[in-house]
Amino acid sequence: MTIVLNHTIVPVSDRHRAAQLLAGLLGVEAAPPAGPFAPVRVNADLTLDFDDRSGARPGHYAFLVDDAVFDAALAYAERTGLQWSSAPHVIDHQINHLSGGRGVYVLDPDGIAYELFTAVP
Repeated sequence: MTIVLNHTIVPVSDRHRAAQLLAGLLGVEAAPPAGPFAPVRVNADLTLDFDDRSGARPGHYAFLVDDAVFDAALAYAERTGLQWSSAPHVIDHQINHLSGGRGVYVLDPDGIAYELFTAVP
């Protein structure tokens, strides 16, 4: 059997805000609430379930995306005033070019870094 990550729980301070942020960043829809979770179906195999019952914790979630999604995500980050950078733990409003692609880290208010890249680093 192939192993596929199906879902993970993301601890945040506001599950609905966090779900809308990731959905907007990736250009997908946030799903209706499911119990205590605000889910975002990233693709056919993976859902991130945002949970605000235990408080927020910083995290890192990395996504391999195509150029169109990358461009739309960066435009969303700029339009909504999110901090973004070429590397973790800095805010330089630059992208990186690891492995000949483009990469960026977008930070949400809870300290979660969403890394998007167009080539596997």
